[in-house]
Amino acid sequence: MALEEFERDPQEERHRGYIRMRSVMDFGMGALWLAMGIFIIFIKQFHTGIEARFDDVTMRIFGSICTVYGAFRIYRGYKKNYLKER
Repeated sequence: MALEEFERDPQEERHRGYIRMRSVMDFGMGALWLAMGIFIIFIKQFHTGIEARFDDVTMRIFGSICTVYGAFRIYRGYKKNYLKER
């Protein structure tokens, strides 16, 4: 029994490092997607010139999708449900 626990310990440390890395990556990417979605939704206030190329409804729909996806990535980073059995 003690030998099995000794063999699992480095593996558990590797899993914790992997989970921590994925969590930080999800928080970072979620923040970027969220910022991009908010930027696209309110693009007319920033006067970038891009808003003239695309329809307002299309930009708002795409911005909303980006915002929802960013919120999902932040939620996934918060839950840390990566290596759980299904």
